[in-house]
Amino acid sequence: MSRVGVLLLNLGGPEKQEDVQPFLFNLFSDPEIIRIPFPALQKPLAWFISSRRAKTSQANYAEIGGGSPLRRITEEQGAALKTKLAERGEDAEVYVGMRYWHPFTEEAIAQVKKDDVEKLVVLPLYPQYSVSTTGSSFRLLEQIWQDDAQLSPIDYTLIPSWYSRPGYVKAMAGLIRAELEKVPNRERAHIFFSAHGVPASYVEEFGDPYQKEIEHCTDLIMQELS
Repeated sequence: MSRVGVLLLNLGGPEKQEDVQPFLFNLFSDPEIIRIPFPALQKPLAWFISSRRAKTSQANYAEIGGGSPLRRITEEQGAALKTKLAERGEDAEVYVGMRYWHPFTEEAIAQVKKDDVEKLVVLPLYPQYSVSTTGSSFRLLEQIWQDDAQLSPIDYTLIPSWYSRPGYVKAMAGLIRAELEKVPNRERAHIFFSAHGVPASYVEEFGDPYQKEIEHCTDLIMQELS
């Protein structure tokens, strides 16, 4: 049987106070996050912004324990996914690759290569697609594949978005329903959906589907609640 792997992609986050500034530098060095017409200025600008924001961000992370829990949560998701796949008879190894902090996507791919994985499913943990999240990670993977000929035999599948999957919609509706049950006058309750925004230029010039997918996702969740 072919060796199968699942690569979970996520943003990443600083785990300690001293990680904050380099994490922000990596984030703002990505041209998909900040688009400027002069590529040579990308890293100097990233250094400037990350240096200016570091103290404020450190204070914010201090309020939640000093660092981001994202790595721990993502690794727990990976372990749960591996267990669920095993229950279904799928012997697959699960890898975690972060875009801007450890374990970096490059580190995960190095392990995939070491394990001689033959088939790889790439699953971004962003339900909706955006050029600044899933798109950025996919472009990095494309570059890694171009730079390493030994990766070419791996048969890989990319999952661009999955917000409309019934299981996800039901899970989101279930979380909302549980809170609605605590409201005395449920018929008067309002539901407020919050999501990361993207610049209008991403939608208008680059065809970023994020806004439409968020709106569609919201509609699906409301239909499930009804």
